[in-house]
Amino acid sequence: MSFNRSPAKPLLTRQDVPDLPPALRDVSSVFNPGAIRLDGTTTLLCRVQTRGRRTVTWAATSSDGLAFEFAPQPAEFLGLDDLVDPRDGASLTVFHNYDPRITYCEGHLYVVTALDTNRGCRLAIWRTDDFSRLHLVGLTGDYDTRNGVLFPQLIGGRFAMLERPNTTRTTGGPTTGNGVRLITSADLTNWRDEGPVFGGQPHYWDELVGSGPPPLATEAGWLHIYHGVATHFQSANIYQAGAVLLDRDDPTVVLGRTRENILEPRLDWEVSGQVPNVVFPSGLTTTGAGDKAVLNLYYGAADTVIGRATAPVANILAACL
Repeated sequence: MSFNRSPAKPLLTRQDVPDLPPALRDVSSVFNPGAIRLDGTTTLLCRVQTRGRRTVTWAATSSDGLAFEFAPQPAEFLGLDDLVDPRDGASLTVFHNYDPRITYCEGHLYVVTALDTNRGCRLAIWRTDDFSRLHLVGLTGDYDTRNGVLFPQLIGGRFAMLERPNTTRTTGGPTTGNGVRLITSADLTNWRDEGPVFGGQPHYWDELVGSGPPPLATEAGWLHIYHGVATHFQSANIYQAGAVLLDRDDPTVVLGRTRENILEPRLDWEVSGQVPNVVFPSGLTTTGAGDKAVLNLYYGAADTVIGRATAPVANILAACL
C-alpha cells in the first residue's frame, strides 16, 4: 500500500524555471510545492532557491497535472516587510518565506508559509485570488513552529490548523520537532492550542514528524499525509512519507496510522541533491471520485527537484487501519 511515482523522473527541475535577470538566473533548485486543483487547473506554488540561497515562491499551472508552465513573475507577498512579533510588537526580520501549503476554505484561497526570522520560525497565513499577489492575514503565534496546514472545512465552527512546534534540536542541524498539534481560530488571527495529535516513533522510520499537505476529507475521516524523519543513521537523516487518519469532528483523535512509510527516497534524484535522502510531501490533489478516487502527491526530492506520485485513496486508507 504505497505511492507509485508518476512519472518516474522529476516533474520540475531548475532548468524549467524561467530566467529573470539579474537575481533569478540559472537558479539552484525548485522543490516543496503547495498544490491545489480548481476548475480543471492544477496550480503548484513552488519554492525556488537562487544561487545566493535566497528563496522565492513561484506559481506553475497545468491542465493535466503533469506539464507545468511557470507564471511570468514570482508571487508577491504583501505585508511581509511590516511583520511584528505578536509577543511584544518588535519588528521581525524575515530571511526566508518558504514551503507554501494551499487550502481552499469558506470560499477563499489561503496559503500558509513558514518564515525564518531573527526570532525563530513563525507561521504566516495569506489570502489570494490568483497566486500572483498574496495578502497577509496574520501570524499564528509568537513561538518557534513550522509545517502549518489549514483544514479545508471549519470544525466546530472554527478554522483548524495542524502545526509542528520546533522543540528538538538535531545534531548540527536546525531546531525541529517530534509532535504535531491542533490549533483553532474563529478569525484566522487569534489561535488556541487544542492539544497534541500525533508524535514521532523513536527507533523507526518516523522518529521526527511534520505535516505534509492539508488533510483530505473522506468518509472514514481526515486523511493526512505527513513526513517522517529517521534520525538513527550515522551518515544522514532520511525523509519519508506516511499517513494518519483523524476523526472528522475531533482531529486530535487518531483513528489509524501507517505502520510503514508509503514513499521513501529510492531514485537517484531523491537520494542525491542539496539535501540527500529526502522525499518531502507538500502538495496533494485528487482525481476521480468514490472508490476510484486517486491521490496525486507532489513532493520535494533532495531539496532540489519536484516529483509526483499517485495512489488510490482506498489503498492509503487501508494502510492506515
